[in-house]
Amino acid sequence: MLLIPYKAMGQSPELAMRNFASVQIKKGVRAIGMGGNGATWGNYSLIYRDTSTALVDAGITTYTNNNAFSFTAVGVTTTDLWHGLAIYAIAQSQYAGNISTSLSSPGLGSGSVPVHGDGSDQGIYLKAAMPIGKGFSVGVLVSYERSQFNGLSDINPSDYIRYHTDWRPSVGGGITWQPNKKILIGFRGKYDTDWEVRTDKTGTASGLNSSGEYRLGIAMVVWEGAIIDIGGTAVTRNNQIYNSNTSDVRPNLGFEQHLWKRHLALRAGFDESSPTCGFSARYGSMHLDMAYIRDLGMARVGNLYGTNSNSFIATFTLNFAAIKKQ
Repeated sequence: MLLIPYKAMGQSPELAMRNFASVQIKKGVRAIGMGGNGATWGNYSLIYRDTSTALVDAGITTYTNNNAFSFTAVGVTTTDLWHGLAIYAIAQSQYAGNISTSLSSPGLGSGSVPVHGDGSDQGIYLKAAMPIGKGFSVGVLVSYERSQFNGLSDINPSDYIRYHTDWRPSVGGGITWQPNKKILIGFRGKYDTDWEVRTDKTGTASGLNSSGEYRLGIAMVVWEGAIIDIGGTAVTRNNQIYNSNTSDVRPNLGFEQHLWKRHLALRAGFDESSPTCGFSARYGSMHLDMAYIRDLGMARVGNLYGTNSNSFIATFTLNFAAIKKQ
């Protein structure tokens, strides 16, 4: 893979927004807090371990220039359907208002022009996973997602630019191997496609935007209740509107310590170019995960929306099977 700075999304503001919501939802808050390595504890293949649960997700990313992105999501995981098979479904909605950025388009003039605009992103994601024996588990992902961004030039308010995506199939898959209680090795990949449409006063341009994300990692128990997680993420993107191709490889590193008979967990890590930390609290059938990320997605989004940001993501999970037993 070529070690090229990842800048393709800088000219697709509606797609860049996904780094603040859907990308994080697919990893899970536990994985985010310990360095974002979705190949291990955030792998699609492990959702069967969370059967009979319902959850609520919420997150916010705020930049120092007052740009803000927020999302909410709700999800549910089925009971054991067949030989450990479980299906997980989650729906997400993200919104950002009065966002300031700089964009290039024929209808805005030459070079990058400062604009203000509103954006949104909506998605439905389905995952299925099951153990297949000898410590191996497999999982798949299919998703439906659409994004929009509408902006007006700060220089000439009569100049506008609009982006939206039309859905194209997006899929993913993962496999993990846990030979014993101390080691977990995993690989996760996904391939997203969108038909992107850009409209300004000079006309409309459209083309396929495709991206691939490939994660590899290993998690190891280093002492009682302590886990170290090491991995890497490779990202490729092709955008037909801007005739661009990029690829990038970044590290993931995390640590987690469980306390008080696993009722509390503390974690920290480094996700591509973003430091992270978080915790989990568990009581009976209820489970709360929280994570903080400094400069979320900076390796992918760059300074499109600002130079520094703070992100908080939380998930509340309820095990309804445990409630029935009570």
